[in-house]
Amino acid sequence: MKIDAVKWGEVLLIILALMAGSAWAAWTWQANAYGQQLAAKEATHQTALTHLANANSAQILAEQGKRLALEQWLAASDQSYYRALTDEKTKQARLRDRLATADLRLSVQLDATTTTGCDAVQTTTRTGSVVHGAHRAQLDRAHAQRIIGITGDGDQGLIALQACQAYAKEVSDTK
Repeated sequence: MKIDAVKWGEVLLIILALMAGSAWAAWTWQANAYGQQLAAKEATHQTALTHLANANSAQILAEQGKRLALEQWLAASDQSYYRALTDEKTKQARLRDRLATADLRLSVQLDATTTTGCDAVQTTTRTGSVVHGAHRAQLDRAHAQRIIGITGDGDQGLIALQACQAYAKEVSDTK
């Protein structure tokens, strides 16, 4: 009976060793299969991240291109409006100088509503003139220069307004 017990013990030990070996083999195979699945998922995830990063890079480059184009447009626009403003200031300065040297006189037409009859036709024109109404008054140089200064300020304001409107239009169109 001892021999049977020893044989059964050896058989049981062999069975346990085979079971442990098969469990280890199954565990290793399963770990390898899961490892491959995880590697495949990681590769897919990395590919998705790469595509996303490439798309973001393309979008950033496009936005940088738009910004560069807008900055170039603004620089050109600023230069053209600055040139227009400078030209207007130069023109105003020349006009003021001509008024100061009496090279140019500023005059205004007076209200000449005196009529010859009931049909409200104005009086005759001066000899050599096509302007109706013979009454004109020349302004004092100082007053003329102040008027030119006021109109110059208005012209500069209009140029600045045009620049602001063009900027607002360009910025709103790029969005």
